[in-house]
Amino acid sequence: MRALIVEDEFLSRKVLRSFLLTLFEVDIVVNGREAVEAFKLGHAEKRPYDLILMDIMMPEVDGIEALQKIRNIESENGYKPRAKVIMTTALDDPQTVLKTFYDGEASAYIVKPVAKDKLYAELEKLGLLHK
Repeated sequence: MRALIVEDEFLSRKVLRSFLLTLFEVDIVVNGREAVEAFKLGHAEKRPYDLILMDIMMPEVDGIEALQKIRNIESENGYKPRAKVIMTTALDDPQTVLKTFYDGEASAYIVKPVAKDKLYAELEKLGLLHK
């Protein structure tokens, strides 16, 4: 399985990568623009991402906009199954959470700092981790 980490903060990238490395082949990008490009490339190579862990607050293109672009690409191309997308943020802002779920169709949401047990619980709910 493949995972894409979309995170502008170095330490967060490093921690998330360490959590996922035993479960996934992991790629890392630093903003939403790169996330959309990596997503397209994954499909072009016939190796799509099963999981995308995406920060909401990033430079250039934020996580919400990138998620909307990814969902549009999936819809336009009939990609099934759709990527599971877990949004991460330091903001504990209910409006932002609702926006990512309803507008962006996020699969899950985790408030930072991301704890390994919390991440694994979400992966299990999404069918990406089997105990």
